[in-house]
Order: sequence, then structure tokens, then C-alpha cells
Amino acid sequence: MSTFKLAWRNIWRNRRRTVVTIAAMSIAMIATINYSGLMDGYVHGMERNILDFAFGDIQIHAPGYRDKPSLYKRIKNPEELLKKLDAAKLPGSARLLAAGLGALKETSAGVMLIGLDVSRDARVSKIPGQVQRGEWLSDEDPHGVVLGRRLARTLNANPGDELIILGQATDGSLANDLYIVRGVLRGVSDMTDRIGVFMQEKTFRELMVMPQGAHQIVVRKPEGADLDAAHATVSSLAPDLDVQTWRQLNPTLASMVDNVASVGMVFMSIVYIAIALVVLNAMLMAVFERVREFGILKALGTSPSSVLKLIYTESAIQTGISIVCGILFSIPLIIYLTNTGVYLGSEEGLAVMGLAWDPNMRALFTVQSFTRPIIMFIVIVSLAILYPALKAAMIRPVRAMHHR
Repeated sequence: MSTFKLAWRNIWRNRRRTVVTIAAMSIAMIATINYSGLMDGYVHGMERNILDFAFGDIQIHAPGYRDKPSLYKRIKNPEELLKKLDAAKLPGSARLLAAGLGALKETSAGVMLIGLDVSRDARVSKIPGQVQRGEWLSDEDPHGVVLGRRLARTLNANPGDELIILGQATDGSLANDLYIVRGVLRGVSDMTDRIGVFMQEKTFRELMVMPQGAHQIVVRKPEGADLDAAHATVSSLAPDLDVQTWRQLNPTLASMVDNVASVGMVFMSIVYIAIALVVLNAMLMAVFERVREFGILKALGTSPSSVLKLIYTESAIQTGISIVCGILFSIPLIIYLTNTGVYLGSEEGLAVMGLAWDPNMRALFTVQSFTRPIIMFIVIVSLAILYPALKAAMIRPVRAMHHR
């Protein structure tokens, strides 16, 4: 009789123990696969928010601007640089930044004016999709502005209200004009929510008397492209400017993204330890119940390696069944977590490290979401049955046949 057939018959001799063991291992597989997908979705969502709402992949500034922002520290000829970036398939968008004062009726607050090219900025940012009330900027409405949600709450502003903006123009004159609140954003980032006022580039230049230059250029790389390679390309196109990746701009966020996987492995390790204990207990019971049987096999000339092979085959069959059951029973949960997600209970959205976060935490399942738990599962089970298998293989026939 082949080892596989003998192992198959052996595992079903005690059906209750085998079913309980397979069920426990299957539940563990379901938990690890779906948790792996949730963690991948969390990391992916966090990185998407960082890139889409805050930093982009790469930012370009005039030398010294990041250390001490000033209306007068500008990138010269941004249009020429943007053309070079387009040719390198690295879309970019120039932004104009200035501090000011916003007033609506009897309420006022400090604001950060952000001027941008509406069509070009849509290539590097997903902020237009974050409008909660009203509409995003439009070329047909040059005096329309969009406010961050907390700023709108402070000013008690609603779409259609008139907002007065005051500031100091580049020529030293008083910059002031009346604008119409066109929209209010959902959560984007802490700074944008508190003081952000978006307006068209042309409107900003007229208000601040700034016909040329830009304070910031946000660059995006193609999906899947290497960030360091993109950074090197942009640096070669702008050798005299300050070029930084999002990781360099905010190393704390970068470290947090990198460490999420490590945190996830702590939970996975707990599950795997539980799996190992279940398997170890089941296999030890199987060995102790069959001591005389193993003794007879050894007396008939069965080698220790054959006994070891038999034990591992029995375990492999149970592990294989558990993996298949785990994957099959995970499918409904995978569909739910991918499409609906886990609602974290905040209609306005959540904030993680000052960045907006979708209250529906959705999973992202890739090939690694399945292979990673399965490989770890096989390794843990293989290690867990090593002791019972060696114990069975090293049994002495005479002592085993007298065992009760």
C-alpha cells in the first residue's frame, strides 16, 4: 500500500479529531488571508491618500522655500519645466501659495491661498473628488473658491456665500477682493481642512500681483514605476531646484507606512502560534494512540525515515484540505471586504497622521495576500509536527509493543 493511501486511512480512523483539527486550521487560514488583505488595503489606501491628497510622488520647490516659505521664493519658468516633465512622462502641476486673511460677515480666519491650473492639477491630485458641498473650481467661474471643511465651519461658510480675502501682494500693495464660495471639501489633510482656500491660477496671480513663477510643482510617476528612478529623472531636469520625494518630505509618514506590515505580522504570529499548538496537540495524541502500531511497523523492518514520511504525509493531507477549505470559505468575506469594507463609524471621514482617511476600510487582495499566509501556514505546521514525527520514528519496537 502506498504511503498516501495509508496516511489517508490513518487520519480518518479518528474522524472527530481530524475534523476538529482541519476546522481549526481552516478558520486560521480564513483569518490570516482576510487579515492579510485588510493590511494590504490599509497600506495601499494610506499611500494613495498621501500621494493623491497631500504630497504627490515628488515635489519641486525653489531653494530654501521649504525651510522658510516666502511669496518671493519662486520657481522661475515653471511652464518650461512642466513641458520637460510631460516629455519624460512625469505629469506635473504648478501651485501658487500665499498666506492671507479670509472674512465672511463678522467672522474671519487666517487662510492659505492655493492657486492652481484646474485641468493640469487634476492629473496629479484627487482633491476635486473630495468636494462635499457645492462644486469644484471651474474656468467659467474665475471668482469661485473652494474651502477646507474646518475653515468653512469656522467661517460658517456655505456654497454661494461671499468671502473677502485680504493679503499682501508681491509689489507691497494690499491684496483684497471678493470671492464666491463655490464648494466645501471633505477631509483632505489637516492643513487644508483648517486654512485651505483653492482658487484658479489666473485669479491668484491677479490678486497677489504675481505674473510669473510658482512656489511648488507636484509631480506624479507612472503606476508601478520606481520612485527613486523618477526622483533621479526629475532632479536631472531641475538641477538648481529642491527636488524631494514624499518620503523625504515626511519621513514619519514613510516610516509608518513601512512599519504597518511589521505590526500586522505580530497579529499573524499569534494566529500561527495558535495553529502550531493545535497541530502539535493533535499529532501528539495521534502518536501516543498508535505507539504499538509504530512498534510493529518498526519490528517488521519499516525504517525511521518511512515512519517520518508517513506522519508528514498525514499532516500534509490535513494541511492541504485546510488550505482549500480556508480559501473557498474566504471568498464571500473577500468579496465583502473588497467592495463594502469595514465601516469605522465617521461620516465625515477619519484622519491618520493629519491625512484624510475613508471611513470604509476596504481590503486589497493580491497574489501575495494568499501566498504569504499559505507559505507561513505550511512552514508553521511543518515545524509543529517535527517533534511528534521524530518521536514516532525513534520508537523502539520492544518497548512500543509493551506500551499500554
